Amino acid sequence: MHQRATHTDRGRPGAAAAAAEAAGAVSAGAVSAPAPTSVVDGHAAIQRVLDQAVAQGGLPGILAEIRDGEQRWFGTAGVADTATGRMRLAQDRFRIGSISKTFVATVMLQLAAEGTLSLDDTADQWLPGMVRGHDHDGGRVTVRMLLNHTSGIFNCTDDQEAQSGHETYTPELLVQIAMSHPAAFAPGTGWGYSNTNYVLAGMIIERATGRALAHEIAERITRPLGLTATYLPIGSDPAIDGPHSRHYTKLFRTDPGAPVHDATELDSSTFWAAGGMISTAEDLNRFFSALLGGRILPPDQQRDMFTSIPTRDWIPHATYGLGVSSVMLPCGETVWGMGGALFGSWSYTYGTRDGEHMVTANVNGDWADGGWDDPIGIFTDLLRTTFCPSDT
Repeated sequence: MHQRATHTDRGRPGAAAAAAEAAGAVSAGAVSAPAPTSVVDGHAAIQRVLDQAVAQGGLPGILAEIRDGEQRWFGTAGVADTATGRMRLAQDRFRIGSISKTFVATVMLQLAAEGTLSLDDTADQWLPGMVRGHDHDGGRVTVRMLLNHTSGIFNCTDDQEAQSGHETYTPELLVQIAMSHPAAFAPGTGWGYSNTNYVLAGMIIERATGRALAHEIAERITRPLGLTATYLPIGSDPAIDGPHSRHYTKLFRTDPGAPVHDATELDSSTFWAAGGMISTAEDLNRFFSALLGGRILPPDQQRDMFTSIPTRDWIPHATYGLGVSSVMLPCGETVWGMGGALFGSWSYTYGTRDGEHMVTANVNGDWADGGWDDPIGIFTDLLRTTFCPSDT
């Protein structure tokens, strides 16, 4: 999701990873889609948040899907493409960043349930000698520590120079980048968001199964759940298959006049298991509803996934489990899910602990004006409006 520093979820793995071709200027005015037939009066406040994100936040476009049991509502404001003015659609695909981690953790927990591996296995047991150097010790780092970010392993996407020095990346190269830096802390003694943890988790899944991570995600999650628009790209494929919004970035410059670039075509090998997946709002709501509702993992693994610990230097009032997080809202309501960001695409999927009430939102720009620090502020307003209606 979003670390208050440089990493995949913050979308800052190095400017060379994003397409630098300048896009047209982003419109400051809200262009809302016609109200879907499923809109009811109770969603008017949510639509206002979407409109404000474009009109005040200066974003190209935003979309959101609310799922309440079997009922769904979709809303949007702004545009999918600043050149054509096309509106964002419910079927539009987008890069989901570190929401990918939830899929990876789910596969790992399924393997644990099957007895293929244990959460107490060490990195060295599956990847001998891979986690070594600068106080990194793979003999002390467990699978559980990788999944809940307590390993202390350096975050590979914090090395901006290394991240911009290659055209494509292998998981091994990403781990080598991390190993060239000191560990953040001894294994199990702290908490620190690190994309390297999930690169290693993806490598362990491939070693344990003998199959590609993309295959395991498809066979175990996306096909059984009918998530037809959700996938992990193979290798360095820069395209987004199927209908999609353009993704716009200011390369994390904060001044309102910063140039806007089109980052839709992006080499996702930099992110892979840590944040390379593509999906839609409908698919994400369906996945998290099933996951939160206990329909994907056995009870023991469900308990493992949602056993969470306080975070540090991350988002306020959050805890982190195994690939999932919780956020306590100002009204006292706690929601569960995950978020993620890459160049030009920020996403949030959160809901009630039983998975009955979900919201997924995506913005196709990585900035926010109008008093918001970044899109997280917009998402927080959306969560409050959805789950704390008496406060808004």
